[in-house]
Amino acid sequence: MPENWSFQDLIAAGWSEADLEWERLTVQALSDLATGRAGDAFDGFGRALRLARTDLAKDDPRLATSLSNHAAAMAAAGEGAMTGQIRASAAQAWASCQGWVVRMTAPRTARSSMFHLRMERLHRPAYEERWREKGRELLVEVQGRIGGCEALVLIDPEEAHRRVERWQRERPVTLSDPRKLLGAVILLAAKAEDPDQRDGNGELVAATN
Repeated sequence: MPENWSFQDLIAAGWSEADLEWERLTVQALSDLATGRAGDAFDGFGRALRLARTDLAKDDPRLATSLSNHAAAMAAAGEGAMTGQIRASAAQAWASCQGWVVRMTAPRTARSSMFHLRMERLHRPAYEERWREKGRELLVEVQGRIGGCEALVLIDPEEAHRRVERWQRERPVTLSDPRKLLGAVILLAAKAEDPDQRDGNGELVAATN
């Protein structure tokens, strides 16, 4: 479902236009990958990375996602020899994301009564810590899959389609730090390379069922 956010909405949430643009670029790149437009997808991942490097914090998980996506796209484009530095930067970015999670704030949701408002104010620190714990769990899961791998490859078109659909289904309805983190996790288009997908010369071969 399309979203329409005003400049006032962004200011109130502590977001910038770059935050929304990163989502748009990355979702579009995944959509291109899902529909077989690989060249457009590679270009989109590159544009998302340039934006992330310019406008996002060094420990922002979306930067880690963009670095991973770009490294995988370069490998898919036959530029695997040039991905080492980007892949190393991605691993370093994922390792530094814990600092971002520590600063993460929980979303403020509308309450139906003064009682609920008072309870949220009273227990706000515990409420925010629960969100941070969820964030740490998500990061550990992603780091376990790709954080220290030696090579990254792109997910297949079917998986790209599933991730776009999942984002449209699960993205938070408010602009918040949890939405930024969930975007980094769901919109990740890279995965660890399967060694069985290389032939005797070290070249990638098509996967078989």
